[in-house]
Amino acid sequence: MIKKVIFLILASTLVLSACSNKEEQSEGSKNHDSHMKHNDESKAPEDMTETAQGKFEKGDKVTITAGHMPGMKGAEATVKGAYKTHAYVVSYEPTNGDKKVNNHKWVVNEEIKEAPEHGFSAGDTVKLEADHMPGMKGATADVDDVKETTVYMVDYKSKDNGKTVKNHKWMTGDELKAR
Repeated sequence: MIKKVIFLILASTLVLSACSNKEEQSEGSKNHDSHMKHNDESKAPEDMTETAQGKFEKGDKVTITAGHMPGMKGAEATVKGAYKTHAYVVSYEPTNGDKKVNNHKWVVNEEIKEAPEHGFSAGDTVKLEADHMPGMKGATADVDDVKETTVYMVDYKSKDNGKTVKNHKWMTGDELKAR
């Protein structure tokens, strides 16, 4: 019986210790880490058409200049696809109960339920069909910003842990530079 009590005390201490370390992280970091569990299996929506009109083409080697996820900024990447669309910055409450995500870059027109061909406007409320991150699909989102542009899906090697991230959606041309 005493062994069980000691085991429970030790287990509780470890759990509480892990929680307190997490609490010491900055608020932005906690939100960022829980939100940024990338879906490598995610593909471009079937109704998207690739374009050769963008700054980069499929197969181009680039360097990422934006930091959507930890380890992304400065990472070497390969363009997996280029698509002409409306790209949105959105804020949404994840369907899995995670903390609200503010200013998520990017969701494209083809990943929004009943999206008009001409796109949405900043301030519109939309229903996400994107599944880039846990809790995104089915979430109601507010459009914070919109731009008609070419977006890129990329594979890159994380600067943080050296792991390859496949099919990251989405980057814009001004978030990439040629290598």
